[in-house]
Amino acid sequence: MGQGTLLQKIGQLVGVGAIAGVLVAALALPAVGGLGITARNVATGFLNMPGELETPPPPQRSVIYDRNGETIAEIYDQNRELVELDDMAPVMQKAIIAIEDSHFYEHGGIDLVGTFRAALRTLSGSTQGGSSLTQQYVKNVLVESATSQAEQEEATETSISRKVRELRYAVALEQRVSKDEILEGYLNIAYFGDGAYGVESAAQHYFGVSADELKLEQAAALAGAVRYPYLYNLRLNPEDAKNRRNVVLDRMVETGEITEAEGKEAKAKDLELDVRTPSNGCMPSKQPYFCDYVVQEIEKSEKFGKNETERARWLRTAGLKIHTTLDVDMQEAAQKAVDKWVPRKNEARKVAAEVLVEPGSGEIRGMAQSRNYGPDESKLGETSINFTTDKNRGGSSGFQAGSTFKPFTLAAALDQGKKFSTSFSSGNSTTVTGQRNCDGGRLMPWPVKNAGDTKGGTSNNMITGTKGSVNTYFAQLQKSVGLCNVIKMAEKLGVHRADGESFDNPRTQANNSFTLGSEEVSPLTMANAYATFASGGVYCKPQAITKIEDQQSGKTIEIEKDCERVIDEDVANGVSYLLQQTFKGGTTTGLEIGRPAAAKTGTTDGSAAAWFAGYTPNLAGSVFVGDPRGPQNYPLRNVTLGDRTYGVVYGATIPGPIWQETMRGATEDLPKEKFPPAPKKYGSKSEDSSDDDGPGTTATSNTADDGGVPNVLGQRENAAVRALEDAGFEVNVSDTRIRSSHPEDTVAAVNPDPGTSLPQGATVNVFLSNGAGSDRATTVPEGRAWPPGTGPVMAPAMGREGT
Repeated sequence: MGQGTLLQKIGQLVGVGAIAGVLVAALALPAVGGLGITARNVATGFLNMPGELETPPPPQRSVIYDRNGETIAEIYDQNRELVELDDMAPVMQKAIIAIEDSHFYEHGGIDLVGTFRAALRTLSGSTQGGSSLTQQYVKNVLVESATSQAEQEEATETSISRKVRELRYAVALEQRVSKDEILEGYLNIAYFGDGAYGVESAAQHYFGVSADELKLEQAAALAGAVRYPYLYNLRLNPEDAKNRRNVVLDRMVETGEITEAEGKEAKAKDLELDVRTPSNGCMPSKQPYFCDYVVQEIEKSEKFGKNETERARWLRTAGLKIHTTLDVDMQEAAQKAVDKWVPRKNEARKVAAEVLVEPGSGEIRGMAQSRNYGPDESKLGETSINFTTDKNRGGSSGFQAGSTFKPFTLAAALDQGKKFSTSFSSGNSTTVTGQRNCDGGRLMPWPVKNAGDTKGGTSNNMITGTKGSVNTYFAQLQKSVGLCNVIKMAEKLGVHRADGESFDNPRTQANNSFTLGSEEVSPLTMANAYATFASGGVYCKPQAITKIEDQQSGKTIEIEKDCERVIDEDVANGVSYLLQQTFKGGTTTGLEIGRPAAAKTGTTDGSAAAWFAGYTPNLAGSVFVGDPRGPQNYPLRNVTLGDRTYGVVYGATIPGPIWQETMRGATEDLPKEKFPPAPKKYGSKSEDSSDDDGPGTTATSNTADDGGVPNVLGQRENAAVRALEDAGFEVNVSDTRIRSSHPEDTVAAVNPDPGTSLPQGATVNVFLSNGAGSDRATTVPEGRAWPPGTGPVMAPAMGREGT
């Protein structure tokens, strides 16, 4: 029996005490003077050293999944995927043992021959060779578990004390766990070069196979790389790696693991690499901005760790399985639409951003914008800012939302019991005085004008004011309701500034024009607020993550929905009814999606930014288009996007078609649901007149009162409008006055004529008298031409609504 074999037997039979004695001899033999005394002192304390080594799972990559379980992104500090020993090819196990520790299953944690040799080299300033697989595993565990620079240095220092510490841990570990467990741990923690940690990731990276599929020559190549991963990097140094592989094969022949013929056959083969590196982070993802939002949710939320640094490390090392709410089909529909209408590398540097949210759950189904994801803001079409969300989630400080804020005023008015027929004289300009902020301070007089081609007429109610997005109407409605009450209603719906400031902050104190969308918000905020209307008044906090499986701890974190009723169901349904009317001759006409929908356009002052927000009963979405450099300084005027040039961009010009195309695709597999009927307490006797094809279609049953169109001839405008609406009709008051025997400003004619039976919700055109007089009652006989501009209401071209 040779000396080496004898020492191994001694190590197995006489236990720790004998090993300590041999260690003393091994370390002391070459020592002289003070160094010998140091070595003896270290060895003397060997048995008194703590031997319990914590062996937590090593860092591994985390994976973000969409709602169908498909991978969105992988995030990691180390590319590692843990697998069990049974999922590693036996030939891989044999190869690593043959080249690194051929007596692995014989010794008790220390290869005494190798240790003696290593001790000599350590004293001369080298740590090469000699370590058993158990010792190597211990060293890797100490390195990976180090949480400070000092611990890192201690785990890698060139010293006898470090070697002794590793030996003590190795001996204790062998007494506590099985050889197979140590081998499994080692193959999962070892570094194989080129960013591949653990045998599973190495097999996937170099050969495109799982660890249980490795062939002999592949396993030998990986085993050879462990000793010097940089020198034997299979991708960067293939010749050195191949030579090293052949050394492993020769060693496997020597140990009897393979035959000489098998070794010769394997050595004749090339490396035959199929290098694959998993994407790391959000940049390579097809859904980068949603991925970034998920990362921000984890890193910024205290429920996932004490501080942001700890949470970031947890995300990148714990091997998390993060299950999210993203619907890849809806996401694709949104991304396709924003890219079509606002190309990513447009010279005008405009951006489109869109969010889709499920009503009743708050789950984010899509998050898209027309930019490539990347850190270089100077590159055309590239940004790392997520314009769909708030600043504290990787977004911007927000953008003014324009008339998409007007529904919050409607909700506040309905909440106070006001009816759809609430009317105000609302010409093209007015001045509102006496408004107060939430601190009770009186605000300056507010001159308001209607914008673009908006026509307020002489009077409007909630229905006509909403359809026409009449600024002068909403300014007066806000005053009637109270500015502070409108602000509080918006806050109930989850509306907040994207920069984190509150509406009543002295620096950002909400002003007169709150109802016209003067506050900077994110598309996610607006989509979720509209989703609250769609859900019948139930607000749900936006949710991107449903579950996180922590493979390190073995725990699963379920993310519960955070929902509560914030407004009365009738209020929500009333707003939905009003926003459906915009498709019937209003600002969203022509943007129907083939199913019931409610929506509102928004354009800020001077066309600085344009918005569109809308929903079906089961999906809400909002779209923003503007310039990240500053919408006021770079407005949407004389803009070329792709092959289209726009003199002025309104909410219905680009955001509207983006929303329309997105929703048509995103709702394709959703059931066609109808909205609840308009609550009768708000004064309308009609129910939702839309059929399965959505707003814009006319029902063929459920006519109005048996008397048909009421006879309102000779009545004042407000009284006539109220009577017609109470009968279940929508009213359009023409701007053109006609000759009539009726007094000026009273109703001269209606079309259809009084008594005509019409469907619920049909439009009745009203014409006022110019007071010029006539010797007979004025009518417009069937078949005769209408005066210019006074014919039946036709769907107008998509144009600008109120600011």
